[in-house]
Amino acid sequence: MEALETFIVESTVPEEGAAYRSIISDIISELVLGGAIGRIKVVIRPEDSLFQMAIVLRGSQSPVKLSDFAEVGYGNLEKKEIKLTMNEEKYLPALLEKLWARYSRGNVIQPERKTLLIRQKEDPEKEISFLEEMLVADPKQTLLSRLVEMAIRSTPEGFRVRYHSMKDNYFIFVASEDNLKSEWIEEGHMILEQLQEEK
Repeated sequence: MEALETFIVESTVPEEGAAYRSIISDIISELVLGGAIGRIKVVIRPEDSLFQMAIVLRGSQSPVKLSDFAEVGYGNLEKKEIKLTMNEEKYLPALLEKLWARYSRGNVIQPERKTLLIRQKEDPEKEISFLEEMLVADPKQTLLSRLVEMAIRSTPEGFRVRYHSMKDNYFIFVASEDNLKSEWIEEGHMILEQLQEEK
């Protein structure tokens, strides 16, 4: 796991703090989040059934459009076929799902590993423009789901009332067995502000 700039776990039961730190560290490694997380602080108050987590991310990737990793042009069938030539296969599964949903499986052919052909009869020029701008992957959305999974796996058993928020490169998670109090969420935001101020 890549070293975090800050990794603080505080608990009102001191011996629990080290155990939670170890658990959270293992979960970060399992979900391969070490490179994404810069700073993390967790506060646990068993007497209030409260778990709070604030994270400052190292940075995030931009959404990936088809034109970022593939050339889009005409195929061989007199402008009734669109050809995609990929220079990266990483996004192929996500791309295929989107193409099948839009054109149906029968109209999407893969003659070679890095080539896709799409049978298109109506306004191929418009389709080419659409395809070039088509969003294929949103790493930030994937990262958010992994952060939420990490936070849920880190919380004590039975803490099913949860709040999370992600804005820019900041993530907050608050969980409890009981109804969440607004001041607990505010505390979560204050923990995040403290993390942001650290250098």
